[in-house]
Parts: sequence; C-alpha cells; structure tokens
Amino acid sequence: MPRNRIVPIAALCLLAAPLTACAGTSAASDEKIVTVYSADGLKGENGDGWYDQIFKDFEKETGIKVEYVEGGSGEVVQRAVREKSNTQADVLVTLPPFIQQADGKGLLQKYAPAGSDQVNGADKGADGTWTSVVNNYFGFVYNKKELKQAPTTWEQLLDAEYKNKLQYSTPGVAGDGTAVLIKAMHDFGGEKAAMDYLGRLQSNNVGPSASTGKLAPKVDKGELLVANGDVQMNFAQAKSMPNLAIWFPATATGKPTTFALPYAAGLITDAPHSENAKKLLDYMLGRKAQQQVSAIGGGFSARQDIKATDANAVALTKLMDGVEVFEPDWADIDKNLTSYVDAWKSATGS
Repeated sequence: MPRNRIVPIAALCLLAAPLTACAGTSAASDEKIVTVYSADGLKGENGDGWYDQIFKDFEKETGIKVEYVEGGSGEVVQRAVREKSNTQADVLVTLPPFIQQADGKGLLQKYAPAGSDQVNGADKGADGTWTSVVNNYFGFVYNKKELKQAPTTWEQLLDAEYKNKLQYSTPGVAGDGTAVLIKAMHDFGGEKAAMDYLGRLQSNNVGPSASTGKLAPKVDKGELLVANGDVQMNFAQAKSMPNLAIWFPATATGKPTTFALPYAAGLITDAPHSENAKKLLDYMLGRKAQQQVSAIGGGFSARQDIKATDANAVALTKLMDGVEVFEPDWADIDKNLTSYVDAWKSATGS
C-alpha cells in the first residue's frame, strides 16, 4: 500500500523524495537513531496517526530518533533485499504475505518483543521473527454521497454505472491489491472462478495503481465510486474525507467476508542499531501504545489483553458486526503468490 514518502518523525523533517532519507542524517554514525521501513497506513495524513504519536513519545522517553521510510508492502521488502550486503534499516513493518516473504528471504532475526506473549499465535511468526503490532482487516470503500445505497456484492461492481469509476491497487505490488486476489479466491471458491470474475471486472477498472492510499481521496472526491482499501487506513482517512464509507463485498449467494491483514513488525538481520530497534518494538507492543491503536490509529490492538473502549473502538466493533472473518492459508499464498499474480495478469490483460 504505497504512498511513497519518507518522514523522519522525531526530527520532524519535511516530506522527502520516495524512499530516501533526510539529508544530513547518518544512521551509521549516530547511536541514537532507529530506522523503520514500513508499509503505509499508520502515519496520519495530517501528522495525527498512530506512528506520529508513538514515535514522538518514544523519542521523548528514550532520546532515540526514528527515521521513517514508507513504501508499498512489497516495495519495502524489496528495498531491504537489495540492501542485504549493506543493511540500512533496523525495523521492518509490512503486511502478509510480504512479512512471510521477508522472513523466507532471511531478512528477519528472532526477537520476541515484550508483550508478544499476548499476541494471538496466528498473528506472529512461528519461528519468532515477527509479530503483529496493529491488527487490521481488508475492505473496500465507496462514495456515500454519490451512492445513496452501499454496494453489497461483487456482482454489482460489474454494472455499467461503475465504468471507469472503480479501481483497485495492483496485486503483487500493494498489500491491499494482493488482498483483492485472496478474498476473491475465497469468496468465489477457487482460483479459476476468481480470475474469471476479475477478468470481467476489468472492463470497469480504471487501471493499475501501485498505491492503495491514493485511491481513498479519489473516492471521497467522486472521481471513483469504489476502491479497495483496509479498515484501519480508511477509518483513519474518513476523519478528513466525509464522503468515504467502508464495506465488505459478498457474492450474490454469500455473506460479506474479510480477513485479518495486520501490520507485522520484525527486527532486521544485521540491523545497524539492533538494540534501539528492540526498544522500539517493545514500545510498539507496550500497553500505552496498544491502547492508542484504536483511539488514535483507527485500528485494532494486536494484544488480546487490551480491551479498548474508546469511541473508535466501539465504532469499529459495530462496523465488523455480521462480517465473516476467514483465515487465509498464508503458507500457500507465500509459496504460490507469483503464479496467482501471473494468473491475474493473464485474466485481466494487465
């Protein structure tokens, strides 16, 4: 889910060019730095997101500055792979199946942050190399001003009214784009049926998008009627986008479904500031930061012992009411992602 920006939060640097660091900062020579490579969604559009708050608090409490590099879910992994011989990042945060991909490429080392014992087993690596820090769910958004009634099914999106008014981010590049394939294969009962549907949907699709985060503003403005996204990011965006609403497609004969798409964090192998990275991972899973996940970030705490009761938590619970949550076979997806993406390209002519 790329938005292609870098924000050294603690230093309050201005937004910089894609995937580059702020000038004048040398992570290699400054022991009071930790560098985070992250998928987008947790930093607020107006400096009011979960990352903004916890990185500010972390620096105040520890004196360690956070240098933040943001990109697509797959993009941040690819960058870390390219840098393996000269590691620059300390912490990686991305979505499934890219966190599993990073683990398989040897990018992550074992570390169990304080509080990770309270994270559900399905939301952390069996080998101890990563753990979810913010739980989240896949979803779609629509423009509630232009569409007086929310869409409910995949089949509705084939209607002529969505011609050039629908867009989803690119599978294999964006985490939420990959999620479109995963949900479609689940809902339609397999790869072939899902690809047949997505092939038909292509006549309404505006075209590829490397960025999921850029789609919500287009929906809010009415440039699009429907796009993919995820609950945490879109719930947070809706604070400043009044026409944005979240929904979960069903098949014509099924019920609305979704699946967990958590932000998962791991300590990078040969991290130049590994001790600082461990402190940040501990902080992310600490009780204070986890209580702020819903209140500030619009997401769900990764810890089972955190029972949020703020207004956002109540609204999020209501949003998920009646939605069936399934668990993807992440091992299969990790193994066969390339073939699934190739099948999607073939079906859609992308």
